[in-house]
Amino acid sequence: MPTTPRWLDTEEQRAWLAYVEFSTHLSDHLNRQLRRDAGLTHADYTLLAHLSSVPDEALTMSELAERLKITRSRLTHAVTRLQQAGHVDRRDDPVNRRNQLAVLTDQGRELLERAAPGHVDAVRRAVFDALTAEQVRGFAEIGEAINAALRRVDAGDDDVEALPWRRR
Repeated sequence: MPTTPRWLDTEEQRAWLAYVEFSTHLSDHLNRQLRRDAGLTHADYTLLAHLSSVPDEALTMSELAERLKITRSRLTHAVTRLQQAGHVDRRDDPVNRRNQLAVLTDQGRELLERAAPGHVDAVRRAVFDALTAEQVRGFAEIGEAINAALRRVDAGDDDVEALPWRRR
């Protein structure tokens, strides 16, 4: 027996539509800034940033796919493109030969270091300069609450292939 949907009330709909608009607009804004200033997509910048944030600047392809929340196939294409550009290398994992590591190269680190100041400035101007300190705290709390809810939903999903980063 179908249940009646729990429709959004006026304020929930206002919040949802604001999120949809700003997330799309912000993504486009950051993509344009990074392409113009560094020749990178925001997705590639984020991939390089994840590698730079861990010891040895290396992650298994599975770990990286999960952090980026993308399919392994999409990650393979991105890593191959970045590898051809000299920004990432791929190696066998010495701990488990069945895994491959994506490794940030010196050239990739230099690109990230050149791109970071402009990217941080774009984020600051588009997001944090528009918010009060109280709003920044609330924004962080909202993001953390939604991420926690999504992790609970994902943990209860019996279909492993439903999670993009687990798909081949």
